[in-house]
Amino acid sequence: MVLGLGLIGGGSVSLSVLAAVFISNVPEGLSSAAGMKNSGRSARYVFGVWGGIALVSALAALLGYALLGGAPPEAVAVITAIAAGAILTMIADTMIPEAFEDTHAWTGLITTVGFLTAFAISLA
Repeated sequence: MVLGLGLIGGGSVSLSVLAAVFISNVPEGLSSAAGMKNSGRSARYVFGVWGGIALVSALAALLGYALLGGAPPEAVAVITAIAAGAILTMIADTMIPEAFEDTHAWTGLITTVGFLTAFAISLA
């Protein structure tokens, strides 16, 4: 929905936002796909799940654009904050513990590099 909100009023979603969404979703997707494969799920199932998620995400962006065009800035801020909180929760609950299992002491450094990369992209 946040991507759809960015298109309201003739605006556009910046290349840096698209890059950040793509970059942040790659490790999440790889981790989830690996977990499903390790649980015995077929490649067809894994691609089906991710295809469904992509479809739902596109529909959510469309709904954000279509339904929130006249939303006050406060409502847009709340929606954006909830989306950011959901991402932070997913990172804290899933990604960091899973990363720590594999990389141990490198987890903090890798996370910092990720944040610095996102910051550099946002300045571009």
